[in-house]
Amino acid sequence: MAAIMEIEFKFCIPAGRLKAVEAALRRGTVERTRLQARYFDTADQRLAADGVVLRLRKEGPRWVQTVKATGDNALHRLEHNVELGTAGPAPQMDPQRHHGTPVGERLAKLLADGTPLVERQSTDIVRLTRDVRVAGPGGAVIEMALDVGKVVAHAGTPEQRESPVCELELELKRGDVQGLVSLARRWSQQHGLWFSTVSKAERGARLLAAQETVEAVKAEPPRFADRHPDGLAIRRAVVASCLAQMLPNASEIAAGSTDEEQIHQLRIGIRRLRTALRELADLDPASGVAQAAEWEPPLVDAFRALGALRDREQVVKLAQPRLREAGAPDFDPLAADDAAAADAPSPGDIVRAPAFQNVLVSLIGFTAAKPAESEPVTEGDPPSAPANANEARRLLRKRLQRLHKQVLRDGERFESLDTETQHRVRKRLKRLRYLAESVAPLFDEKQEDDGAAGRYLKALHPAQDALGEFNDEAVALALYREAAERDARAWFAVGWFTARREAGAKASRKALVKIEDAARFWKKS
Repeated sequence: MAAIMEIEFKFCIPAGRLKAVEAALRRGTVERTRLQARYFDTADQRLAADGVVLRLRKEGPRWVQTVKATGDNALHRLEHNVELGTAGPAPQMDPQRHHGTPVGERLAKLLADGTPLVERQSTDIVRLTRDVRVAGPGGAVIEMALDVGKVVAHAGTPEQRESPVCELELELKRGDVQGLVSLARRWSQQHGLWFSTVSKAERGARLLAAQETVEAVKAEPPRFADRHPDGLAIRRAVVASCLAQMLPNASEIAAGSTDEEQIHQLRIGIRRLRTALRELADLDPASGVAQAAEWEPPLVDAFRALGALRDREQVVKLAQPRLREAGAPDFDPLAADDAAAADAPSPGDIVRAPAFQNVLVSLIGFTAAKPAESEPVTEGDPPSAPANANEARRLLRKRLQRLHKQVLRDGERFESLDTETQHRVRKRLKRLRYLAESVAPLFDEKQEDDGAAGRYLKALHPAQDALGEFNDEAVALALYREAAERDARAWFAVGWFTARREAGAKASRKALVKIEDAARFWKKS
């Protein structure tokens, strides 16, 4: 009987790369095992809703009962395994076998009312495993597992539904997380793999529900394990919060989803992350600045590429009804741009790009590493410890105050700024909002909408809305100007949006200066 904290990466393998991945894995000693698993849940799927998986699996000749649950971040999983021997037919599922373990107690609470379990789905997988030692100070040992097979949903469905499985899992057996990250980066880059958050149990649940698209994941506040975290702990918690939004959306898009809201939420997550990397770098001088410089370029590239796909279509979707109401001729500015659209990468291409996947792996490793496993300081640089709790709060107050003052200063002269500078004002306001949201729990423990932080963030909304509309119209104006070179009907829209610029700038200025009235929650009382 074993209770463990599982740390692993899971990657999807493109169909055309499976042979190369298997050949690379077989360069060492591999073990082949057939895994036949049955997954259990209540009829209302309360285990799945709470991130818990209950499984009975035949591993070769052995039966093993397992319960898993989501942990603190994208790498951590709570897990408890019970060996049930090799004799006889499949044993009965018994949740009491996990009694006395943290994940078992979580399971017991979900089943406390006596609701019976039913078999919801099954899997039939051929697994090739190999242990790999990674050279380095931590001497990490990683189990690599290539899983090929299928997930089958059969409970409550009129016919059997299946979904193929083709994935590579890398699990840390011992040593430091950086060894796992190093191996994951190497294999994902060599074979074009992409990080996936979708478990086999979740695949089965989607089959049962005949669900092709899942809801986009939105931002949640960071969770600070310590009431008084130091600078490194703050950075890790905020980055983990950003990844909790980014990774599920990126996973869906990489698998082929073109859902607009998933793309939108991924871009919000990237912007939140870029804010964290920039504004929190000084909390951990030894590595913060260098990491931000390394990680930001691929994030910027992905953000802009996804924006180029989404923003033009969204702006046209919003602009066309208003233009028709104003009497504009019927005209689609994107219709004549088919050649450019055909050459543009798909959302999946952008997310599966090696540079973007590489930075995701590095960021996940950063959030999961222990302090002693942090990236080494560049040779020649003096070592510098992370800011302690008090110093970290002082630095955060300074950052928030600086952004607040810059937004007010720019707001007062917004109408006189050039277009590029006006756009920077909007980005700075977003940084202020995202930084305030991320660190609010450190200053306002109540975390209520009517609390100090909630009231401040609410005071930013009118300016965000005004600048958002002003920016959308600027994008639309540029788009119709470009289209006017191909079709004279676009000139109506060019004139209409140009005429609105002055009023939009004035509305933005008024909304920005009102922020001065907002009580700053980070100020000492």
